[in-house]
Amino acid sequence: MSEPSLPPDAQVSRTTVEQLVDRPVDGLFLYRRALTHRSLLRVHPTHTFQSNERLEFLGDALLDLLIGEVLYDRFPDKAEGALTRLRARLVSERPLAAYARRMDLGAHLLMSDNAARGQGRDNPSILADAFEALVGAVYLDQGYEAARQFIQDHVLDPFDLVEMATQDENYKSQLLERMQARSRPQPTYHVVQEDGPSHDKTFTVEVRVGDTAYEQGTAGSKQEAEQQAARQTLEQIATEESAT
Repeated sequence: MSEPSLPPDAQVSRTTVEQLVDRPVDGLFLYRRALTHRSLLRVHPTHTFQSNERLEFLGDALLDLLIGEVLYDRFPDKAEGALTRLRARLVSERPLAAYARRMDLGAHLLMSDNAARGQGRDNPSILADAFEALVGAVYLDQGYEAARQFIQDHVLDPFDLVEMATQDENYKSQLLERMQARSRPQPTYHVVQEDGPSHDKTFTVEVRVGDTAYEQGTAGSKQEAEQQAARQTLEQIATEESAT
């Protein structure tokens, strides 16, 4: 099955797709859609092809399910909070963008010239979305087991999950030590949003170091939200330092 009369900049070859996913494919149009950024639709308003946003939605759900299933089986003694944190370290925007870069996914994205000139091919959000969409395409084209294997190959295999799970998870302490080592002010944590009824609230907490606002975390308790915010801030700092 294919979508006819596509403009040249909205096409991708079967060879390219099969090299990306490392398997033969049937529904080539699904993978073309997974690689299509919404900016391309504005360039060709008379065409009816779709962007990757719906596949991204599906892939996001599949990643949560499949990785959650693996972690549930691998760590029978871990509590829900620890499993949630471990999954977040694997499927948040930064690691998803890293998986996409490892595949050189950005080079194959179908997007407008303006988006490409604006560094769209290396934009973490765009790359993460495209990776999720590709997971969705593999699932629709090849089924659940193929999607599981794709995630195993590109998300789980590069990591030692046991080592990740046994690392110190007190991210607030790690962040404090990082700031002290750099003679920076002590991080502070501020609740910036509360949602839900009193018996089932969620809290969004922001990390601030001096006058600089860093990342936010959202969870069912202030303590867990603070840990999430500290973890994401550590990841942000590590990314910034690696780029300098």
